[in-house]
Amino acid sequence: MNEKCYDYMDWPRIEAIVYAEEASPRDVMSPRITPDGILIQGFFPEAGSADVIIDGTTYPMEQEDEAGYFAAMIPGRKIPGYRFSVTRGEQMEEFEDPYAFPCQITEEEEKAFCAGVYYHAYEKLGAHPMTVNGVEGTLFAVWAPNAMRVSAVGDFNNWDGRCHMMHRMPMSGIFELFIPGVKAGNAYKYEMKLKHGAIQLKADPYAASAAAPLSDNSVVADLGSAADPAAWNDGEWMKNRSIFADRRQPLSIYETSLTDWDGPDELAAFVKNLGYTHVELKPVMEYLDENAGPYSTFAYFAPTARFGTAQDFKALVEKLHQEGIGVILDWTPAQFPRVEAGLESFDGTPLYEVQNPAEAVHPKWGTLLYNYASPMVRDFLISNAFYWLEFFHADGLRMDDVDAMLYLDYGRAPGQWTPNLYGTNENLYAMEFLKHLNSVVKRKLPGVLLIAQEDGLWPELTDSVENDHLGFDYKWNTSWTQDFLKYLSVDPIERKNHHDELTLSMLYTYCEHYVLTLAGRDVGSLVSFMERMPGDEKQKAAQIRAAYAYQMLHPGCMMTAPDKDAPEQIKTFLRDLNALYKAQPALWEKDDDYEGFEWVQLMKYEENVLVFERRTDKPEETLLALCNFAAIPYENYQVGVPFYGKYKEIFNSDQKTYGGEGVVNARGKTCRAEECDERKYSIKLNLPALGVVIFSCTPMEEPIEEPKEETDKVKKTA
Repeated sequence: MNEKCYDYMDWPRIEAIVYAEEASPRDVMSPRITPDGILIQGFFPEAGSADVIIDGTTYPMEQEDEAGYFAAMIPGRKIPGYRFSVTRGEQMEEFEDPYAFPCQITEEEEKAFCAGVYYHAYEKLGAHPMTVNGVEGTLFAVWAPNAMRVSAVGDFNNWDGRCHMMHRMPMSGIFELFIPGVKAGNAYKYEMKLKHGAIQLKADPYAASAAAPLSDNSVVADLGSAADPAAWNDGEWMKNRSIFADRRQPLSIYETSLTDWDGPDELAAFVKNLGYTHVELKPVMEYLDENAGPYSTFAYFAPTARFGTAQDFKALVEKLHQEGIGVILDWTPAQFPRVEAGLESFDGTPLYEVQNPAEAVHPKWGTLLYNYASPMVRDFLISNAFYWLEFFHADGLRMDDVDAMLYLDYGRAPGQWTPNLYGTNENLYAMEFLKHLNSVVKRKLPGVLLIAQEDGLWPELTDSVENDHLGFDYKWNTSWTQDFLKYLSVDPIERKNHHDELTLSMLYTYCEHYVLTLAGRDVGSLVSFMERMPGDEKQKAAQIRAAYAYQMLHPGCMMTAPDKDAPEQIKTFLRDLNALYKAQPALWEKDDDYEGFEWVQLMKYEENVLVFERRTDKPEETLLALCNFAAIPYENYQVGVPFYGKYKEIFNSDQKTYGGEGVVNARGKTCRAEECDERKYSIKLNLPALGVVIFSCTPMEEPIEEPKEETDKVKKTA
């Protein structure tokens, strides 16, 4: 044993290293200057010999502990660059000392992390290939404050937790270590020794790549050009997308899953051809359970390998942007799956989940609910949002299951939940999290859309944070969807008894900024949508067209999900519908204003007919819409009009090109002075069965009426 080394070595802590229980190994094992030279130490389990190599000179290390702890005293007064040469059996390997490299996370970053304002935590936490002091390797960093010891293990160290014990940062409980030689493609996990002595393996919460669906291992990823803004070719879109910060824009969303498409070109061509403004993708983050599906997100920062690499996903977003199409991602910040290698009891304690086990489990899905009271959990989620929005140029997030976030009693019976400090059922921490997230995203990324899927009755969800509300841009109007689908499923003969299901939505439509959905789980595929409808195949198709047209006419943005192999007539119909929607300001300019909508015929329930106007401040942009949900057409159907003028049919869902019967109004109509619907003027028209007709309205100067007395005198004279 080298006496000079022995005297400078911290033997109690070296024993902790040998037994793999040391939380701060850099304090013990980093090279340091002594009066007798440079002390260099290393722990190489099962090694027979070890050397230090400096500028081609080899210095033998002495085995100070039979478990594989070596040390050497190197002459000099300045710590040199060096490598280890370690022999295990017949194998020899050379590598740099990971404990010779300083911490790569700054004190300011750690403070921000502890405060819940480290919005780019993904830049340091996780596994990041980098070059430090001219040496290539990977920085590993993970938050596990209650673990006794954390090690990075993987195919680079034979999954041996004794080899690369990570260093615990004092304030946060982040464990970090730069490991030379580890590169993109290496599989890894974190091995943790818990305070009660058990050992567990966990995947990296911040992993940018995962081996799934084959395994739950994390994979070191070099994201390459996705990380370099200069490598993107969507500058025009990114420069102009801030227009969506103003809700007075047409917003027509196509919902789909990437599993349905053969690459970005096919998807982009389909969405552009049908005229959508945005595409909403079901979760693209990695998941393990095929039965639970993509909403059971396992690796929040990793594009799922089912769709290719991170570079492939970057290419998809770029292609859609080049075609003028925004990209909204479904995101799951409410809950996470109970997977052994996942977030549950991450460091042996309920770290990411709600602290009370009785209230931590999602009552519907059996997943775990996030603990929004923790600043570090908020960092994880907010930085994940910024990762997809900034790193991958996503244009919006549709947040799933927001009601499970906001209500403490969501799905729970009395006695199964604990009221907040005010004695009510609001989750105050979730409220503050959403306010924080929405406000900071809006400030940093104007034009990005934040959409809530919340099926409760939370008030003013889409009002601003400045007004002490949650600050979403839009909310899914699931009540409208459910009522409308219920109405459509009824035989037309009986629909008169369900008329309120068609009209009720107008009582609350201006309470929020809504997205109307005929997509997702409620609707399914086009085939399943048609199966809901009564009648023969032709009538079913007519009702599908009428449904899409009524959705477009109703105040609110629209989202649909026709299959890529839908009949060409349906595709043509949707293309024309989207073109009309974008071209007519009356359909979106006053979506949040009572002045943008007026009923003309509300109570024609016996006929199953609705008539209404959509308007802007310009009379010439007014539209007159008629919706007939009866299975019979109406000839010479009279309807009151907003003013004297000419009325021209600009859209009819019954056109033969769409598969309809061709009951149209080929010529423009000048209104007559025949009172109808409490309006002075009216027109008569053909209204197709199970069809929707839209007229443009062109004001004209009213004819001058002769005074009634003069008219009577003329008659007497005659």
